[in-house]
Parts: sequence; C-alpha cells; structure tokens
Amino acid sequence: MGSGQVTDWQGKNVTVAGLGVSGIPAARVLHGLGAKVTVVNDGDDERARTQAAELESLGVTVRLGDGDTLPEGTELIVTAPGWKPDKPLFLAAGRAGVPVWGDVELAWRLRGHGGRKAAPWLAVTGTNGKTTTVQMLASILEAAGLRTAAVGNIGVSLLDAVLGEEEYDVLAVELSSYQLHWAPSLRAHSAAVLNLAPDHLDWHGSMEAYAADKGRVYEGNRVACVYNTADKATEDLVREADVEEGCRAIGFTLGAPGPSQLGVVDGILVDRAFVEDRYRNAQELAEVSDVRPPAPHNIANALAAAALARAYGVPAKAVRDGLRSFTPDAHRIAHVADVDGVAYVDDSKATNTHAAQASLAAYESIVWIAGGLAKGATFGELVAESAKRLRGVVLIGADRALIREALARHAPEVPVVDLDRTDTGAMLQAVQEARRLARPGDTVLLAPACASMDMFANYNKRGDAFARAVRELGA
Repeated sequence: MGSGQVTDWQGKNVTVAGLGVSGIPAARVLHGLGAKVTVVNDGDDERARTQAAELESLGVTVRLGDGDTLPEGTELIVTAPGWKPDKPLFLAAGRAGVPVWGDVELAWRLRGHGGRKAAPWLAVTGTNGKTTTVQMLASILEAAGLRTAAVGNIGVSLLDAVLGEEEYDVLAVELSSYQLHWAPSLRAHSAAVLNLAPDHLDWHGSMEAYAADKGRVYEGNRVACVYNTADKATEDLVREADVEEGCRAIGFTLGAPGPSQLGVVDGILVDRAFVEDRYRNAQELAEVSDVRPPAPHNIANALAAAALARAYGVPAKAVRDGLRSFTPDAHRIAHVADVDGVAYVDDSKATNTHAAQASLAAYESIVWIAGGLAKGATFGELVAESAKRLRGVVLIGADRALIREALARHAPEVPVVDLDRTDTGAMLQAVQEARRLARPGDTVLLAPACASMDMFANYNKRGDAFARAVRELGA
C-alpha cells in the first residue's frame, strides 16, 4: 500500500486503532469497501462496549482492552490521530513493515472513489487560529459561489466530505499536528501554517518534531505555501518543503505588504501577491472593520484565509463578502456584555500561552482571569509581554501557582486574587472579583492560557460558566 490510490479493498486486513470520532467512521467506511476490519481499543468501559456492539453487528471484529498488540495478518493500520507514535502497536507495525495511516490519509486516498469529483484541498495548520481561519476561508469560498465545506480537525469528518453524496468544488481543511503526522501522502492545492509555538510536546517528543509535522502540510503544494512573516519558523518550513514546480511562497503581515504578500495599509486588507505586476500594484480586499472581532491575531487569520482563497482564484469582492458574513464561534474572543462601563470578553478557547498572548494583545487595560491545567507550559514570557496591560489578575484552577509566580517576577505591582478552589462555582467568584478590580473602560478577559479539564469538561463549558456569571452581574 504505497503512496497511490487503493482501488481494491476487497478482503484486505485492516486494523483500525481506536474507537471514537475518527475510528468508528473509518471502520464503517473500510467495511463498506470490502475490507476485513479489526478495531482495537485501549478502553473497555460501557461506552466502548456499546460502540463495539454496533460495529460487530455489521461484521466488524472489535478487540477491547488491548490496543497494543498487532492483530495477525494486518496489512494496514488506520489510527485515531491522538495515538502516540511510540505506542507498542505502531512499533510492532514498523517491525512487520505494516504502514500506518490516519483518517486524513485514508480520506486523501479515497478522493474520487466511485467516480466522485476529487475536490482539491486548501489546508490550514498552526498552533492557534486554525478553526477560525478555516471557517473564514469556507465563508469566502462560498461568497465566490463555490461548493465547499470546512472539514477536518474542526470536527466535520473528511471521510464524509470525500465519500458523501454532496460533491464539492474545493474543501477548506483544518489539520492538527497529530493528523499531519499520520498523513504521509497528503498533497494540498495550497496550505498555510499560521504560527508555531510549543504545544503537544509530550506527544511529539520535541519542538523540532512538532514543527516538522506541521511542515508536512506544505509537502507537494501545487500553487501556494502561505506563511506568517512575523513567525520566522513558518517561513523556514516553506523553505524546507518539497513542492511542485511553480508553487509560490506567500507571506501575510499586519504591516504594509511587500511583493508576494498580503497585509494591511491604512485599515485596508490588501493583496500584493495575486495581482498583475505585484511590484507596482496592490488589490484592495476588505476593510479591517470587516473582520470580526478586529483583534490583531484575527486580522492575521483573515489574511491567511484570503491568501488561500486568492491562490484558488477567488475574486477580491468574495474576500470582502465572505469576511463580512463570517460569524466566529463561541468562546473565541467573544464579547459577552458591558456592565458599568466594563467589557467582558470570553476567550476560553485560549488554552495555551500563545493563544492567550494574542488575546491579551487585543486590549489596552485588562483584568485577566487565568489558570487551569498548564500542560507543562511556563508563563514568564507571557506575563512579561502583557504586564503593562494588566489592571489586575484573578487566578483559578489547579496550576494557578505557576502563573502567580510569573506575575510576582514580572509584574509585581499588579493586584492578584488567587482563588483556592477548582470547583465549577469558582467562575462566579472569579467574575465578581474581576468586577471589583475593574474600572470603566477596562476589559475583563477570560483567556486562561491553560486547559480546562481540572474544573470543566471542556473549554466550551468554561466559557459558558463565564458568560452566565457575567449575566448575573448585569441582572
């Protein structure tokens, strides 16, 4: 099973690693194609047994409680993206010469199956901003009259997109570093790496390995490799990529763009990449006010989305119309309410320091609500760069002491309220304490810089708790 399309799955022995959002659809698809499918799963709880029973009713073999042993006769493994590369199952596969694909690789190989149109992929990765950028991109493509969908790591199955009844002209694809690791033959029309900051290093083993997996998104690009001029590491990945002849490096910047770049001039998003005579000419695309919210990092997202759309040939008017019609998801720098002249903003999605730094940079005077599970992060640089903007800080969560120590070193004059509790009711107290610290004109910003699972099921629940607490203030 090399890098080409697989046309005959009949009787092939395929092991699917992991039940869940990617494993179950993969098992169903492969079984439907005639493969002999065995699903292996580490867990053996009630939920897993229910899922197993459903698959077994189709004729799929399921082995619960042992995700480490390679089933005899396996010719291919299709894995859930989160399974680590050093897992014994994959080490055994390597010794046996068995290839390992992720669900993204499987979807890529199945493009055009059964005579369907093989829609090109416009791919987006990066440490932060992927989902927003992909949604912006899909909105722009739709404004151009193209049949498209935002798919991939965003939660919409790529397998459904490439095998479903609806055919697309082009797909806007969000890809995580996990997914890219397991997608060796992916070749996008064009791709963007938005930014790079330490994340998931326990999975990848090092920053170099993490960056290398992100950089896979550029391999084989046909038209454009889009990079962030403010993040040299993204440009380095472009330089290292093996692309098709004629593929161009396209930068995006929050400043005035040079040739082969998109940027901002006098409040206007402009294109000096996909125009005739890019050394003398520029094309207006949209106004900064068309981007919601117009925070710096979100303007960068919009420029990256515009660059990919323009690489696909979308007219300037569609960029403007698509950005105007785009509505960001909840919990992404979302304005909740104004109470007594203070703005309350929910950026619960800021689950790492890089995302929180971008959020903090969007406001001048902030009461910051932060804390949760640090995931091995350090906070000195974040606090040092944001100190001048901080009116006060309210700390919650299991690892809040790490942020408190960074504040003591780099912002000792900033008032800090340390809430020694990790129950979900702590959010109401945190918002009340933030109100006490805030002054008219300030922003109370939930940008935790940490994961949520010490207190909440996910960042959505954390953001919902914040919004409820804010509404109680105004009641």
